[in-house]
Amino acid sequence: MDSGIYAACAGLVARTQALDLAANNLANTSTTAFRSEQPTFHSALASHGLRQVDSRSASMNQYSVVGGTRLDLTQGNLQSTGNPLDLGIEGSGFLTVKTAAGTEFTRNGNFHLSPDRSLLTEEGDAVMGEAGPVQLPEGEVSISADGTISVGGAVVSKLKVVEFAPGTPITHSGGSYYSAPLAAGVPATRSSVRQGMLEAFRQVRYRTAGQPTGRRSWAICYSLIR
Repeated sequence: MDSGIYAACAGLVARTQALDLAANNLANTSTTAFRSEQPTFHSALASHGLRQVDSRSASMNQYSVVGGTRLDLTQGNLQSTGNPLDLGIEGSGFLTVKTAAGTEFTRNGNFHLSPDRSLLTEEGDAVMGEAGPVQLPEGEVSISADGTISVGGAVVSKLKVVEFAPGTPITHSGGSYYSAPLAAGVPATRSSVRQGMLEAFRQVRYRTAGQPTGRRSWAICYSLIR
């Protein structure tokens, strides 16, 4: 039977998924350099096999569903920490890390040294340089804008900072890690490393003009299907 019930149920599901994304974004407000995710929608038409749908039914059964998500890649504010192993990225670049799952990317430069002086992320994964995992000798650490690491005045490594072309599929892997096609990452030319700084979470607004709130969406759907 042609009915607005399909549109109502789809709207309910779509708004619930959008609220789940908003909840995840809010839960990560304290995660350094976290990139929020926003839902993307597309329309769908309820139908039954090959049966023709008249114009009135089409208009009632045209509804919106969540088609995917997109990352908000807008630069967050850089905040000074005074820690020489804290690194912020100015620009669109990502730092490269090696995890048990493979190569991942992050903008969270809250790093520390292991007992053998390997440079590690908050999660304990290796920070990658252009020649492999970064390991530092004893001494004062200085990191230049292009990612070159010097200890006691001698160059010892260079961070592997990459950028991605617009439209590259970058997906959230968990925490402050992101995955992307490895071949898509190219050496950064428009990004700078800022030593002693971390990027703050960028606040976003979850309600846009014309979108009902979650409570209103539930009320609308319920009134249509009861």
